[in-house]
Amino acid sequence: MSITKLDQMFEVLKNKNKKILVAAWANDSHTIGAISKAIDIGIIDAIIVGDETIIKETCKNENIDAHKFKIVQANTDMQAANKAVELINTGQGDILMKGLVSSDKYMRAILDKEKGLLPPKAILSHVTVIENPNYHKLIICGDVAVIPSPDLKQKIAITNYLINTAHALGIEKPKLAIIAASEQVLYKMQACVDAAIISKMADRGQIKGAIIDGPFGLDLAVDKESARIKKINSPVAGDADCILFHNIEAANVFYKTNTKLAGAELGAIVTGAKAPAILSSRGDSIKTKLYSIALGALTAK
Repeated sequence: MSITKLDQMFEVLKNKNKKILVAAWANDSHTIGAISKAIDIGIIDAIIVGDETIIKETCKNENIDAHKFKIVQANTDMQAANKAVELINTGQGDILMKGLVSSDKYMRAILDKEKGLLPPKAILSHVTVIENPNYHKLIICGDVAVIPSPDLKQKIAITNYLINTAHALGIEKPKLAIIAASEQVLYKMQACVDAAIISKMADRGQIKGAIIDGPFGLDLAVDKESARIKKINSPVAGDADCILFHNIEAANVFYKTNTKLAGAELGAIVTGAKAPAILSSRGDSIKTKLYSIALGALTAK
């Protein structure tokens, strides 16, 4: 089954073995609320690492049964992040999630060379799955949050992460568009050059599991009429499942335009580590966190 709406992840996960989520410094009602809902709909089990007294008080205030998850005491946010990573490394959890711990401390625990979650030579990247009411399918894009200006090697890694996420969503042969300011291969524009290289690598079987084309302007990736007018004949044009952006500015603007102006919903994970890591903002809604939990559960090994 190809998932075309974020809610459909829940039904798919109900038929799979439950993964265990480990949340770092999850003392807040939004994180606990999202975890509680995920447990209630039957898609995960969970361990919450944080201040036990505050967690139980938060559960009481939100009418949540604190016994539905295991609580592991931590006295500080950094201690909680390190303990959560340790639980993943020792096989007690499958998905990592950020609570109120700051992003820099959360990432520091993941990237710790001795006790972290990063395999040798691995590249961390952020994958976002967007449900835009004006598009006919989900959009899987990157990187909106982790790699500021990816080089060719990093773009290839991001490409593979997008493909793997699409496969986890049941899309057998995703169509991936590589974005630049022009559909022409302009040798003075690095985005165009990298797009041409990655597209040709896919043609030659060096990147597998997707139909890849680019460079594309964003209009060509998502609008068939634009492709017709510009005479671009490609199976990807106007029907992209995945979008690879040249830099974080373009990707982040795309992501925020979708959510703030187009009413889009999303789920997102950091991939490339030993386990998917949810890097939701402390201000994200419970729904966004719930979709991110589901995406983490779908992609966890």
